[in-house]
Amino acid sequence: MNLLRSINPATNELLDSYAQPTDAEMMAAVDQSYLTFLEWRKTSVSERTAALRRTAELLDERQEELARLITLEMGKAIAEARGEIAKCAWLCRYYADNAENFLAPERVETEAVLSYLRFDPIGIVLAIMPWNFPFWQVFRFAAPALMAGNAGLLKHAANVSGCGRAIEGLFRDAGFPEGLFLFLPIGSERVAQLLQHPKVRAATLTGSEKAGRAVAREAGNLIKKTVLELGGSDAYLVLEDADLELAARVCAQSRLINAGQSCIGAKRFIVVEAVHDRFVELFREQLAAARLGDPLDEETQLGPLARPDLRDELHRQVQDSMALGAKCRLGGKIPAGKGAFYPPTLLTEVGPGMPAYHEELFGPVAAVIRANDEEHAIRLANDSSFGLGAAV
Repeated sequence: MNLLRSINPATNELLDSYAQPTDAEMMAAVDQSYLTFLEWRKTSVSERTAALRRTAELLDERQEELARLITLEMGKAIAEARGEIAKCAWLCRYYADNAENFLAPERVETEAVLSYLRFDPIGIVLAIMPWNFPFWQVFRFAAPALMAGNAGLLKHAANVSGCGRAIEGLFRDAGFPEGLFLFLPIGSERVAQLLQHPKVRAATLTGSEKAGRAVAREAGNLIKKTVLELGGSDAYLVLEDADLELAARVCAQSRLINAGQSCIGAKRFIVVEAVHDRFVELFREQLAAARLGDPLDEETQLGPLARPDLRDELHRQVQDSMALGAKCRLGGKIPAGKGAFYPPTLLTEVGPGMPAYHEELFGPVAAVIRANDEEHAIRLANDSSFGLGAAV
């Protein structure tokens, strides 16, 4: 079985290797999780709440250690990594505070003598999670799932296996039963095998459209519940009456968060003709001011991309778009030296047929699309197969 390797994307150094479990070991983990679930589902909300509050405390206590782990494994700037851990602690407290109300039976008026809704745990939930927010993406599934009385199995992205193991340890140290939440260091090709296990009752995935289709297909054949969050290419519309300096700052911030590796970040900037040139000038200034460098440096705003292959794919999208007529106003070149770094890049004159127009750019590349007027801008914003949001 292939080892899973965690490699520092800033230095190309091997951090750790993780042996995949055998098929027998993986099935034994499912059985252990199920037996633990059968007891956990009987616990009171107050018992579950105590463990989740302790999880929040541990996140606070270990914030620096866990933030550094995020930065080493996937390159997030250390200040952003601390913010991610703090957000996970907030999430745990939110569900600890509100779980009793969320799970309370609800009486429903019908023609029957008594009708009500009751919320019962479903069982083992399999989570297939990405590397870009390696703690947050897991906690936003795990906290509510465990509070509802379920068990969790985590298949994390291979390059953040250390984060997966640390999350399992957090839940265990906080007082959740052994086996209730398990991290399985496995490759994507083994997800279907887990989904097919009759004791795995549901799946949640955050990832690419391709991965989502594969999970949806398998789960659909088995009539198992799924929650899928796939790629995004959010449009930001800049109209004639916009405060252009504010718009440029906000657009740059949204495009560069997590080095541009965010499903819900701004990616397509649709600007009406009347303010296009001035906005591009201001936007370029904001992007150029961002500091690229060592993600452990407190002053760094952009670290490397999470893996060299992701950087290379982003560069291909930039180069192919330029070959089709896009203009590069900033960046667009791979820096010399170690690491999967890519500079803030600004493409203008982006149009149909280009990767920058049709594909998700998962990195610090901004695509500016010129619109004739407001109605044209709206049509351009809707000319995409992607969600997840938009802004004006």
